[in-house]
Amino acid sequence: MRWVVFIAVFSSIYIGFHVYAFWKVGQAVPFGRGLYAFSLVFILGMVSIPFLVRFLERAGHDGLARALALVGFTWMGFLFLFVCAAFLEDGYRVLIKGASVFSGKMNPHWLLSRQAALFTILAVSGGITVYGFVDAMRIRTEHVIIRTAKMDPGMDRFRIVQISDVHLGLIVRKERLAGIVEKIRAAGPDLLVSTGDLVDGSMDHREGLAAMLKELPVKHGKFAVTGNHEFYAGIGRSLDFIAKAGFTLVRGEATPFLPWLSIAGVDDPAGGGFGNPLERTEKEILSHIPKDRFSLLLKHRPHLDESALGLFDLQLSGHTHKGQIFPFTLIIKSLYPIDAGRLNLDNGSTLYVSRGTGTWGPPIRFLSPPEVTVIDLVPAKN
Repeated sequence: MRWVVFIAVFSSIYIGFHVYAFWKVGQAVPFGRGLYAFSLVFILGMVSIPFLVRFLERAGHDGLARALALVGFTWMGFLFLFVCAAFLEDGYRVLIKGASVFSGKMNPHWLLSRQAALFTILAVSGGITVYGFVDAMRIRTEHVIIRTAKMDPGMDRFRIVQISDVHLGLIVRKERLAGIVEKIRAAGPDLLVSTGDLVDGSMDHREGLAAMLKELPVKHGKFAVTGNHEFYAGIGRSLDFIAKAGFTLVRGEATPFLPWLSIAGVDDPAGGGFGNPLERTEKEILSHIPKDRFSLLLKHRPHLDESALGLFDLQLSGHTHKGQIFPFTLIIKSLYPIDAGRLNLDNGSTLYVSRGTGTWGPPIRFLSPPEVTVIDLVPAKN
């Protein structure tokens, strides 16, 4: 039932975006009967592509699914940017015309013609789409320093590298993963963690991607938690891929990792809709960690459990993508305590939220570049 509601809502919004965009074009370019017919067919085709891609992927038609995904999801990103730019232009028109009513005069130079406005909107949204497509492949390395008095005496540094929301699948493939692997290798991690959504869609015939991650040299090991997309892709196949990639999955437990460090992890709440409800609260999981041990909490979504504050030293999360494409960022900011970056909490806890390492949906990022995060734990005295 929940999936039916999601599909209905998504389709309605996506169709609405298309109708508004074509109405905007029609204001500048008169539509004949033929163009109206083409518009209807085009809208129905584009709205159906996300569902057709999943069907083809599950049916094993990988090449066709990938081609359609690149076309359909790139168009989705372009359409979102076009609609945002068009809304701004319409808002500006309303503002100017409203001001002219009060002032009693109208300067025609304050408004572009419909044709010039459409050209400007197309240029802006098209330019950002191209820029965002390129920028999504330029992975940044973000450095974070966490000071703690809980490290073993004599240690100068312990390096954690975090990846999140890689979304390996049809679009994020070997070429993109190679860039991610290069950043991780250059950082020289003591510990590698994945905070969910490592996979996206069917993971059949992706053994080569798993091998690229498994072969990464990491001094003390690799740990991961589930994100919502692990459940969407099929939890069994997702867990199999994560294991083949060399990660130890942490699901609703805390495990002693080093004499001074414990790692805790929780499943994403999306598992509840797939018969995998959360069985233990974060407070129950974390309360068993001795206070003198550094507690690292891996959690896909950057929600904060008020009852668990002070029970962990560092929570690493992802999920937000920092909106991935501005101005969607503005919506994400309202949903979480922080959309990306570091947040120092009460009782000495710290939350760090990754912008994500890959892309979901449109292979585009705008004002939200992908990242591999390098977290250095250093002695507090330094």
